[in-house]
Amino acid sequence: MVCFPRAFWSRSSELRKPPFAAGARRRTTLGTTLCATALGLALTAAAHAVPLRWAAQNDILTLDPHSQDHSTTSAILQHSYEGLTRYNEQWEVEPCLATKWTTVSPTLWRFELRKGVKFHDGSPFTADDVIFSFQRIRQPQGTMQIYVTGIKEIKKVDDYTIDLVLDSPQPILLRNLIDFRIMSKTWAEKNKATQLADYKSKDENYASRNAVGTGSFKITGWQPDQRVTMVINKDWWDKPKGNITEITYLPIKSDPTRVAALVSGEVDLLTDLPTQDVARLKNDGKLKVIEGPETRTIFFAPDLGSDELRGSSVKGKNPFKDVRVRQALSMSIDREAIKRSIMRGLSVPAALMVAPGVNGYSAELDKPLPPDLAKAKKLLADAGYPSGFEIPLNCPNNRYVNDEEVCLAVVSMWAKIGVTARLTAQPMSQHSQQFQRFESPLYMLGWGVSTNDALYSLQALARTRSGGPDGSFNFSKVSDPTLDKLTDAIKGEMDVNKRNALIREALILVRDQALFIPLHHQVRPWAMKTGVETLHRSNDRPEARFTTIK
Repeated sequence: MVCFPRAFWSRSSELRKPPFAAGARRRTTLGTTLCATALGLALTAAAHAVPLRWAAQNDILTLDPHSQDHSTTSAILQHSYEGLTRYNEQWEVEPCLATKWTTVSPTLWRFELRKGVKFHDGSPFTADDVIFSFQRIRQPQGTMQIYVTGIKEIKKVDDYTIDLVLDSPQPILLRNLIDFRIMSKTWAEKNKATQLADYKSKDENYASRNAVGTGSFKITGWQPDQRVTMVINKDWWDKPKGNITEITYLPIKSDPTRVAALVSGEVDLLTDLPTQDVARLKNDGKLKVIEGPETRTIFFAPDLGSDELRGSSVKGKNPFKDVRVRQALSMSIDREAIKRSIMRGLSVPAALMVAPGVNGYSAELDKPLPPDLAKAKKLLADAGYPSGFEIPLNCPNNRYVNDEEVCLAVVSMWAKIGVTARLTAQPMSQHSQQFQRFESPLYMLGWGVSTNDALYSLQALARTRSGGPDGSFNFSKVSDPTLDKLTDAIKGEMDVNKRNALIREALILVRDQALFIPLHHQVRPWAMKTGVETLHRSNDRPEARFTTIK
């Protein structure tokens, strides 16, 4: 029924003179009653709607859960797509789309799947969807293969039972499976999305812009660089522990604009806090700040494989192949100055490629050398570059805390030893596509460890590329036979002490050979209205199922 304003009905009844006046009055009363009822239902629904407006500085890259290993993208897609396992409030692995698993042998795991689960389009979830998703996530166009590392094959036993056949024992299998998210085979086939789009080439398909998972929220729209919208999935198999019914994610690049949106009440949660505003936000009585470490390391990745560096002043050879050059660049960076003046204390200067909280991390090993410009210059001279050289440097400007400012500071530090870095800072979507095309001889990246285990970093970033899980995010052409051997041993070692010893050896090798140039580990405070209750997550992924607004 269409509800008209009361004034409309009054005017209409005035026009209807006897013999229709009585009928007009009855229609007026009936219409008013129906409108009041409809309005009451609408107000009741609105009263139960609890929207969460969440802002951060960068946008997602895609809606395809098998395409890009990018934390912001995963933070959004975890609400729509689910894995066989998931983390609970205490950061422990628990069942999700699988209800039970049994180790039949060290290389054969049987998973029982959850029955009665439906995708957002109403189609049933079965073993066929898991097998299809396994085949899809392994396609080389994506960067998510590491989450199915060590799985040789998935076999269907029946509609709700599967066997995972492994290459070797996999000590962190259940953690990896969290980000192996299941897509509907029927939906993908119907929408011609069985193949991954090649993100780095700017290709797209239906799954790049649409999502149909089994999760607690349905994604209703994505307007790039503006918003992602979601509504609660009333048919979800589980019950949320929070009360959120709608989510609007707002990528706001400008620091002042983002903070102003929180202070004015336009957003409820802010997960990218400008370091200069943290103290002020803590003192705002309408807000609260929760803090915690993030398992993310910010670093530079130099091209170690090309015979000549794109855009470099050095012709015919690659200066980054010489460890002395890499060490010179690293020891000329004043990490404490960056922590003090740019990060306002919200960083941990890094020597290791994994952060505190990650299995394998050692505070004893994570001690960067103080800057030594004289020694750095000598190393460059010994390597054949007494006057330094010129090189392009690619950085994002909307992804990590003060990313462009940090890059600018490092450019000035390198200039003191004769290295001229020509900085190009651009949005993460463009930055990521460029280095994935191997067009960045030196680039900034921040690597968060979603599995909380060092193997994830070693295998994705530093293992020689294979087109599969090995080197799935190795776009700087690292290839070290000794490191490969250590990484492969870590994959299948089930003895905890032996495995941790291998991890330690591998991390020392990466550090001492300066295969990367680590800067710092991020400390990540979130700010929110005082009525918002949520769990701080070290992977920088708020979860609406654990969020309540009072």
